[in-house]
Amino acid sequence: MFHVVTARYHHHGHRGHHNNKKQHKHNSHISYPPSISPEPSPSAGDEGVYDVRSFGAVGDGVTDDTEGFKAAWDAACQVDSAVIHVPVGYSFMIQSTIFTGPCQSGLVFQLEGTIMPPDGPESWGSNKSKRQWLVFYRVNELSLQGGGVIDGRGQEWWNLPCKPHKGPNGSTLPGPCDSPIAIRFFMSSNLTVQGIKMKNSPQFNFRFDNCKNVHIESLHITAPIWSPNTDGIHIEQTSNVEIYDSLISNGDDCVSIGAGCYDVDIRNLTCGPGGHGISIGSLGNHNSRACVSNITVRDSVIKQSDNGVRIKTWQGGFGAVSGISFLNIHMDNVRNPIIIDQFYCLSKDCSNRTSAVSVSDIEYSSIKGTYDIRSPPMHFACSDTIPCTNITLSDIELLPAKGELVLDPFCWNAYGGQETLTIPPIFCLLEGNPPSVFENNDLGYCSSS
Repeated sequence: MFHVVTARYHHHGHRGHHNNKKQHKHNSHISYPPSISPEPSPSAGDEGVYDVRSFGAVGDGVTDDTEGFKAAWDAACQVDSAVIHVPVGYSFMIQSTIFTGPCQSGLVFQLEGTIMPPDGPESWGSNKSKRQWLVFYRVNELSLQGGGVIDGRGQEWWNLPCKPHKGPNGSTLPGPCDSPIAIRFFMSSNLTVQGIKMKNSPQFNFRFDNCKNVHIESLHITAPIWSPNTDGIHIEQTSNVEIYDSLISNGDDCVSIGAGCYDVDIRNLTCGPGGHGISIGSLGNHNSRACVSNITVRDSVIKQSDNGVRIKTWQGGFGAVSGISFLNIHMDNVRNPIIIDQFYCLSKDCSNRTSAVSVSDIEYSSIKGTYDIRSPPMHFACSDTIPCTNITLSDIELLPAKGELVLDPFCWNAYGGQETLTIPPIFCLLEGNPPSVFENNDLGYCSSS
């Protein structure tokens, strides 16, 4: 017997300290039978359960089970509160596939076994997208949940010769080309992702584009620390997001927040060892508009990562990052625990531009722990033309992980202050507001969000 956890979207009603926007509320509660037999049957199982084996999936780890999963999806999609059941004890190999809605409400994808893509680029079908593996498209009220495993089999992809990345023992290895995102949600709403274990994704693990009302809880995401572009959770043009009680250890950002995201609450996350911490950005690449607001990261741990909490923007973009709170975060031997970098660049020939994404109303409170002495504990590198404004610091205590040398914070064109004494002390923030701060301010470009 197995038990279906009640799928739900929890609206956090979260209001950031600078937020005055109307919140989107969603209070649906969906009930499911307390226990259901997993035995296969010719069509739907008991009480609307669709076991993928009933639709031809074998689960031996070798057979192509794509059509069985698609058939189970197509059947369950037409029924209220249907459950697609992937049973424990089986490994299902699935080709790159798009699961398309709209479906009836309350669909549950109950993953108890293992699902995986073909093993590496050579095994990937020539007519299959190499940009993404499994896509959920235009689905409302879907829960992807269970105690099962998604094995991304990313090893062969990480060695493709495109972007250099760190290898073992300080070596540099090549990186991904069109490596696939493992799980992508596109133009979908009222989503729950809960309990899943994900390992060795070829590229991003989970990506949400143009989605709203997303609840993520109790995920366990792992990849080697040298694996390139294996961001744990990436969101773009997505709002009303909760990411709770999860562990992510990978080779890139633990969570990355792209343009067009607002009302995001991240709580009780463990990032690392490895990776690049929690990032807002990068934003404004190719002179693009970027608007991000009302983001809270709290009660979390970041360990042995290249960055802690980071805001990164390219020169030449426009728009605004505002209303960001980083609260009660423990750093364990983290390089750049607190960083704003408005000169983000992946090559050596990025030139300074007059336009920039503005950064304002950023709160850091109760950030404590140790930092890697290769970089300063606080780094505020703001645009030459549009300064960062209203950076507030309180209860900051960051000590070197090795030795006793305490590095001074770094500031460039950053305005703000400390509400309590910080360790190390910060004297480089500029007081008050810059002259003519609103002349070039791009907040107006973002008022629609």
